[in-house]
Amino acid sequence: MPPRRRTDPAEGRAALAAWRADPDAAPRGVVRTAVRFTLEELADVAPGRAVEVRVPPDGAVQAVPGPRHTRGTPPNVVETDPATWLALATGRLTWDDARGAGRVAASGDRADLAAYLPLQAARDRG
Repeated sequence: MPPRRRTDPAEGRAALAAWRADPDAAPRGVVRTAVRFTLEELADVAPGRAVEVRVPPDGAVQAVPGPRHTRGTPPNVVETDPATWLALATGRLTWDDARGAGRVAASGDRADLAAYLPLQAARDRG
C-alpha cells in the first residue's frame, strides 16, 4: 500500500514551481511544501522502508525496497538540506556531484538514490 499523501499534489507542484522560479527568494513555507511533496514523490517512485531520507527541518520519508527498518537508528540513511534535496529532485544537481561535494550524507548499502533521482514529477514541470 502506498504511503498516505499529506501534501496536496497541486499545492506541492505549485510550491515546486515557485522554488524553481527563484530558489534563493522562495519563502520558507514554499520550500517546506516543495520538500514534503518531493519526499512523498520519492516514496511513490521507490516504495519501501529500507532507507530513511531526511531533509531537516522539513521532512523525512522511508522509501526504497528492501528490509523494513522498525527500531533504533536505521542502517540506511540519507540526509541533506532542503536546497540540495530540491536540486536533486529536479535534476539541477546529480547524486554523484552532491555526494562528491559533501552536500549529502548517505550511509548503508541501500542509501544510493541515484536510480530514483531526479524525480519524474519534479523534472517534467521545469
